[in-house]
Formats: sequence, C-alpha cells, structure tokens
Amino acid sequence: MSDQRFGPKHRIRRNSDFRRAFRLRCAVSDGRVTIFGAKNELPHARLGISISRKVGGAVVRNRWKRLLREAFRLSSEKLPPGIDLVVVPRTGVEPRLSELTSSLLRLAKKLSGRVMEPR
Repeated sequence: MSDQRFGPKHRIRRNSDFRRAFRLRCAVSDGRVTIFGAKNELPHARLGISISRKVGGAVVRNRWKRLLREAFRLSSEKLPPGIDLVVVPRTGVEPRLSELTSSLLRLAKKLSGRVMEPR
C-alpha cells in the first residue's frame, strides 16, 4: 500500500509555479471548478488552490480547500504524473467530495493531454 498523505511534495507552494500555470492559459472547467495546468518535471502531480473572496466567507473558502485537498489525496494515484494543477472553484456552487473527486480526475486527464503535447 502506498503513502496517501497530502504532504509538501504534492503542494504547489511557490508563487512562480502558480504564475506559470496561469500564464500558460491551458485550462479546463466544468460547473464546479476550473483547473489550470502546467508541466512539471516530477514523477507525481501537484495541487495548488486559488480561491477568491467572491466564493464566500472564510468558512466557505476553507471548506472548499479541505474538500479539494481530500479529493486530490484520494485520487492522487489515478492522476496523470508530471503535471501541476491549480484549481479555482466556481462561485455559487456547493462543494461535495464525491463530485469534486470525479471532476478532478476527469478534468486532470483532459488537461494532461493538452499540457503534455509539444507545442
């Protein structure tokens, strides 16, 4: 059984990594979230979360973050390797773990095809 923790190696922490994902403008979305992606040179995917105050107050934003981290943790083995995912929640949507997990998997695979192909 592999390690399923959401440790520091799975987080995007540097501002330059967030900016790179936004600058590449490679994004996919559904009704719940928009995911920006960038290629990384690591053998695993990394997660970054960017939540605007328009989504809600601190309690709502923290709930989004907890659920997104848990969805990433649960599906990390199924995610494509070598990709940075910056998730931006949509306003007016109530987050549910099962929906976020399926959205994250589906959108990450779609995004991986776009990010990994040479330009």
